[in-house]
Formats: sequence, C-alpha cells, structure tokens
Amino acid sequence: MAFGGFHEGGKGKPMADINMIPLIDVMLVLLVIFIITAPLMTHAVKIDLPKAASHPNVTKVENVQLGINAANVIYWDGEVVDKAEMQRRMVAAAKLDPQPELHIRADKTTQYQVLAEVMAAASSAGLVKIGFVSDPNIAR
Repeated sequence: MAFGGFHEGGKGKPMADINMIPLIDVMLVLLVIFIITAPLMTHAVKIDLPKAASHPNVTKVENVQLGINAANVIYWDGEVVDKAEMQRRMVAAAKLDPQPELHIRADKTTQYQVLAEVMAAASSAGLVKIGFVSDPNIAR
C-alpha cells in the first residue's frame, strides 16, 4: 500500500522525532510581523513644539492677622482698631485681588459674642477666606 498507517509492519515503536514544521511556521510568521512593524516604530514624525517663555508671576497677598485679647480689644495686624475701623479695613481687604486670608487669633477667655460679631463683619464685608489660629503648645 502506498500510504502507510501509524503501525508500519506491526513494529509498534513510538515515534522518537519531534515534528519541527509547526514551530518553523510560527517562527516565520513572527519574523514577517517584526520585519513589517520595525520600520514603523523607528520612523517618527518630527514636530517643532513651542517653548514656554516664562512662568506667570503670582503675587502673594499677605494674610490679615486679627487678634482679640481677653479684654475684647481688637488688633488689626498688631494695631488697635475699633469695630468701625475694622469693618472699613475688611471691606478694603475684600476688594483686593487675590483676596487675603483673615486669620483670627482670639484669647481663650474672649467672649463668643465678640468673636461672632467679628465673623459676621467679615462675612458682610465679603471676606471668604477666614481661619482661626490656635497655639498647639498649650496643654488641654
């Protein structure tokens, strides 16, 4: 017979050779893929990108330090002011661009009513950045 089966003459020996044809086919396909894609990866489009001339200058506004002592005296950046002068300065500070932060430093024995009046005045003046300053070194 021209075509033989797996058993040649009934010898029953296992086939000891590895079939290399499928491995060669896969390697040839990978080689063709790399040959086609390699020139595409090395060919880059040249683009002339613009350079930044300078950084924008941002002016930092000094924070306003507002202090209230135990006798309910109000200090604006270390200067004693009354409530009317404080209100005028708050309106002027609210018009600045960028708006400064209002840092309120109050004594622990300050009456809450005075502190509430200061916060209400800041809010009505248009100040939106209000913060409270405390001393972390004071024991609780």
